[in-house]
Order: sequence, then structure tokens, then C-alpha cells
Amino acid sequence: MKKISCLFLLAALLSNSIFAQQKKTVNLAQQKMDTFINSLLSKMTVDEKIGQLNLVTGGEATTGATVSTDVEAKIAKGNVGGIFSMTTPEKIRRTQEIAMKSRLKIPLIFGQDVIHGYKTTFPIPLALAASWDLLLIEKTARVAAIEASADGLNWTFSPMVDIARDARWGRIAEGSGEDTYLGSQIAKVMVRGYQENDLSKNNTLMACVKHFALYGAAEAGRDYNTTDMSLDRMYNEYLPPYKAALDAGAGSIMVSFNDINGVPATANKWLLTDVLRKQWGFKGFVASDYTGVVELVNHGLGDLKTVSALSLKAGTDMDMVSEGYLLTLKQSLKEGKVTIVQINNACRLILEAKYKLGLFEDPFRYCSEERAKTEILTPANIQFAREAATKTFVLLKNDNQTLPLKRTGTIAVIGPLANTSTNMPGTWSVNADLAKAPTLLQGLTEVAGKDVKILHALGSNLIADANQQTWATAHGRDIPRDNRPEEEIIAEAVKTASKADVVVAALGEASEMSGESSSRTDIGIPETQKKLLAALLKTGKPVVLVLFAGRPMTLKWESENVPAILNVWFGGIEATRAIGDVLFGDVNPSGKLTVTFPQNIGQVPLYYSHKNTGRPLGDKPWFTRFQSNYLDVSNEPLYPFGFGLSYTTFDYSNFKLSSNTLKPGQKLIANVTLTNTGKVAGEEIVQLYTRDLVGTSTRPVKELKGFQKIKLQPGESKVVTFSLTEEDLKFFNSDLKFVAESGDFKVFVGPNVRDVKEADFKLVK
Repeated sequence: MKKISCLFLLAALLSNSIFAQQKKTVNLAQQKMDTFINSLLSKMTVDEKIGQLNLVTGGEATTGATVSTDVEAKIAKGNVGGIFSMTTPEKIRRTQEIAMKSRLKIPLIFGQDVIHGYKTTFPIPLALAASWDLLLIEKTARVAAIEASADGLNWTFSPMVDIARDARWGRIAEGSGEDTYLGSQIAKVMVRGYQENDLSKNNTLMACVKHFALYGAAEAGRDYNTTDMSLDRMYNEYLPPYKAALDAGAGSIMVSFNDINGVPATANKWLLTDVLRKQWGFKGFVASDYTGVVELVNHGLGDLKTVSALSLKAGTDMDMVSEGYLLTLKQSLKEGKVTIVQINNACRLILEAKYKLGLFEDPFRYCSEERAKTEILTPANIQFAREAATKTFVLLKNDNQTLPLKRTGTIAVIGPLANTSTNMPGTWSVNADLAKAPTLLQGLTEVAGKDVKILHALGSNLIADANQQTWATAHGRDIPRDNRPEEEIIAEAVKTASKADVVVAALGEASEMSGESSSRTDIGIPETQKKLLAALLKTGKPVVLVLFAGRPMTLKWESENVPAILNVWFGGIEATRAIGDVLFGDVNPSGKLTVTFPQNIGQVPLYYSHKNTGRPLGDKPWFTRFQSNYLDVSNEPLYPFGFGLSYTTFDYSNFKLSSNTLKPGQKLIANVTLTNTGKVAGEEIVQLYTRDLVGTSTRPVKELKGFQKIKLQPGESKVVTFSLTEEDLKFFNSDLKFVAESGDFKVFVGPNVRDVKEADFKLVK
């Protein structure tokens, strides 16, 4: 016993020694950086300091009407701190050389919207979230960082971690969905994938978490619109993913466009100083979004000089494209509207970021033409993109085992999304070579093999209105229109379908019908496509709806009438080969929704973790007078959060808790037996939820607290184990204290939030 105690003591001493050494190393590194930055700041003029706060566009891709001008001249004067939308080592080296000829030779930082992959484009973020596979998501960020850094970049405006519960908002496609817990887990792994643990390595990118804050809660789902939110909802539901990303080490954060409770985020001192700096202790720098500073004029906060001063004082360190800082801060300094301390603090944070990226040591460390030739669009990356896409597709319906398809006979591939390559990578794939993505027609032909005959017809235009189709296919995503009468186009498709054994209907949204500035008030399949689908169903042929979507869609009629629906989102550069892999059964679909699909637009916003009311409908039938419900539709979603089918079936049994009480410092173990009761191997995402039944503040009816992705062979069973601690039950109360309150709880386990088994326990303190 004495020997064991000595060993424990020795281990503890060794551990403490290692920790002390690590702490010493960190402190020395911090001191070294501080000395360097202090020395540099002491040499800088006011103009040069303000210049570091100026972020301009290189012009390759823009997300606004304003484009930077005279960029090279400004760099030479030291009036630019960073550039975005410029790529390739040659261009970046040439531009960095201009900075190296400026008086103090301060290097530029180069950023880009690397949202879901770089040249190797992965599924859109909402689709990646549907994989519920954190290791896979982290690897997509790692591959993106390797490729983008090989092309000269060192900063990415990602991850976007905005919680979004209004399907009308187009940028729901760029995030992880509606859930706080899942969104926080994904935010952490994305940052790790981009940054790893050493930003000075030339294959990393500095992450820029966006959009801080509450951008996904814009009123009416209209982009850039106002957000008004209680602190309870803000702290418990919307802020955690931002904090999770920052706690994971993200080096920068981007301010959102929206007004927050009366003060636009770009000039919101409470948000950027009190919350971000004082409460959370964030040490990185804050960048505005595209022209976010000058847009404060339209918000009604004053002229450019006024709003620039307000933004700096609030805590926005870098001004993207507006050039309000460059043009007005020196005058505001003279007038006492800002202080040199505020300018110095912002400048210091940007210089520190460049220091951590190793740019002062080697301004050209990301300018390797050899890496650009050998590390971008590699066969391994392309194969991984295909595998990743198959994990994101969600099987919404599969009556009579319509899927998987057989590799014999004739298949008709019909619809406006059947023969477009440019739409397959999805929104915000600004770095993709759109011509490299095969069309669905090409992908299925390749995967099907020689024994399958594939026919094709357009069937309908994307949207009946030509102007709306133009808006919906921006940024080079054009789908050529057929100007014949609608009935003639449909008749041609019906004739083609009649020659086939099965019809694959490629319908839904074009890629730019979601994303920035792509809000919709009708989130269903466009009417002209629905007419085509109805005509195809009347042929009597089995119809598989391959649904392209960047948001939850209203599919009530489709769910009632179409035998099989596979939601493929937008799957990246290898989307269509991956679709073929799943349609023909080479891969069993395993994706599950991270957003709730409504029955109709009137239910929006719709999300699972809502609060109860004083008059809940409960188990009462729809409609019940004087209860919280609708006259014309039930409260239920069309497809609940966490929903997704498989080509096999799974059974949940023997759900047990290790105890009916949980005390501080203890763990409550939840076990459930999962069995593959079908005939093929498959993966199931087992989900764990809790409910706090009594609290000092109202609590959601369910909250996700854990999930596991389990692969089982036919007939195989596995006991799936979760653990809960007091920490998992904490929330921000009305005093904004993070607490877990004693009392009764429920715990649920199942394949989605609706179809669950439940048990009870008490938290005893």
C-alpha cells in the first residue's frame, strides 16, 4: 500500500512538473511576443496603426456592392492590414512584396471565405451537420486548411456558428442548424480542424467565428434584418456556440450585420466589450463584416466619422472594406472622439494575430508554388469528399423499399437539377472550379454501370418566372431555360418516364436559393417543379425524389404522395457520385436532420427545444379550443429534429438508468440496447435528451445532451452508454448565473427527438 501511495505521489509530482514547464513555456512565448509587439508599436505612426485596422478586398469574390480601390498604393503606404478574396501563391507573394517595401515592412494577412472546403468542396455546413460525425467534420476543416494555405491563404471566415430556427433565412445553409449543443460541438471541431494547435505551421488557417451575434435570428427570416431577444434566450440558446468556438482557440471573430436590441452589433459595446472581452476573456481580434461599419449610417447612428468612432470604441478592431477607420479615425483622434489607447489596442490585436501566424518570421511562409501543385484537389481529398457527402444525405421516406435501386433496367433522370454541374457544390463555394463537379446525370451514369440504361429530360424550368430564376442562379450557377410552354416540357418528360422502370426526379432549390441574400417566403419546391412531379407520379412508375435543398422545406404533399425521398442538400464537388453510391445501395444512408421540417410556412419558426405554454396542447387532439394550437394545421412538424431513415431498421430496448438520483460530483449512467433488425449493415445516430421539469426559469421541453453514431451488422446488438453529470444540467437563470437546480428531470433516448424512450431522475444537492 505504501509503495502504491509513493507511485501516486511520484505521478502527481511529475504531472505538476510537466504542467509547470508548459505554463513557463507559454509565459515565455507570451513575453517574447509582447516585447516584439511593444517595440513595433513604438515605431509606428498613427497613420500606420490605423492602416493595420483596414481590411480590403482583392476583388476575386465579393459579397457586397463596394469594391476596394487603389489597393497597391495603400499597401505601399502602410494603409492596409489585410486582404481577402485574393488567392494563389504568385499573387499573394507579389502583394506581400509590396508590403515588405513599406516603411516598417509589416506583413499582410490574407483571408477568404473557405466555408465548406476550398477547391475540394465538401457538403454545405447544414449538410455536414446532418452527418452528426464530429471526426468527419473536423477532417473536412483540416483538408480545407491544407488546401487553402497551399494556395497562399492564412485566414478563413469560418466557422459560421449562428443558431438558425427560421427556415426562410437563406444563410441557414451555412450553419449547423437549430440546436445549441450540437452547434457548439461542431464549432469546436471546426476550429481545431482549421487551426490545430500551432498557427505558425504553414498548413493552418486562423479561424474567424461568425457572425457575432444572433444573426440567425433575424426578424421574418430576412437577411440583415433586426434581432430583438431576451437575455435568457441569448445566453442559453444562441451565444454558446460562439463561446465554444472561442474556447477552442479561434483567433478572430466577425461581427454580425444585425441590430441587437436596438444597437447594431458592429457598434455594440455591451456585446463586443462586456460579453466578449470581460465575461469571456477573448484575446483575439474582431473584424467587421463586409462594409459593416459604413452600414451603420443606414442604421441611423450617424455619418461615417461618427459610426467609425463608435465601432472602434465598441470593440470592432478591423474595418472590412468600408475604410471608415482609414478615412476618419485620425480626425476623430484629434477631436477626442477616440483615444490613442483604443487605436493601439486594436492595432496590437491584429499584429499579435500576424505574429502567431508566423508572418513576421517569414511573410512568405504560405507562398509555396510547389504545395499549390501537389496539395490541392488530390485524389485522396476528392475521394474523401465523396465519402463525406454520402454521410450527409437524409432518407426522409422509403415506402415499399423503393430504394436502393437495382443495377438493371432503365432509369429516367428528370428535373431542372438533373443536368447542372455548377449547382452541385452548393452556396458559398467561391473557390470551387464549378466545371469540375459532374452533373447528376453524369454521376448516376458512372455509378450505375453498363447494365443500366439512363434516359433524361428537363421536365420543367427551375422556376416559372424567368426573373426569379435569374436571381436564384447567380454567381455562375445558371440553369438554361427552356422557353417552350410548360405543358410541352412536362409532356416530353412524361414520355421519357414511360420508357423507364423507375424515375429519379431531381428537384428542389438551386444552390443560390439559399445562402447570403437568399431569403424565401415560400420554402416549398417551386410550383412548376411540383406540376412536373405530379405528372411523373401519374405515370404509375416508382418515383424517387432526389431533393436538393439548402434549408428545411415544406414537403407535405410530397411526403404524402412520393414513395421515396432522399434529401441530398448540396453535397460538394463529389455530390452526384455520392448520390449514386446511396441510391444504388453501395452506401446505406445515415444522415439525420439538424433542423425541423415544418408542414407549412405558417409554422415557422419551428424548432424542437421550445418552451411549454400555460395551455399546452399535450396529448389532446388537434384542434382543441383555448389550447396553444392552430385552426388549420397540427403543431407537429413534418419531419422532427434528428429524423432520418436507413435501408435497415433499428430497435431500442432495455433503457435503464444507473440510479434515480444524481448528486454533484457523481455520474448518472444511461444504457440502451440498440439492435439492427434489418438485413443490411447500417449506422444509427442514437440521441440523448433531457428535460428540467421544475426551474426558477422556464425550461425547454427537450434539450439534446449527447449522441453517438453506432454501426451494426444485421442482427447485431450493442449496449450504448451515456453519462450525465450536474454540469450537463446547468443553464443561465434569470440572474444570468450558470446553475443546475435541484429537482425532477426526465431523460430520453431514441432515433430522433420525437420517437423516444424515457426515464426519470432527481438532481439532489
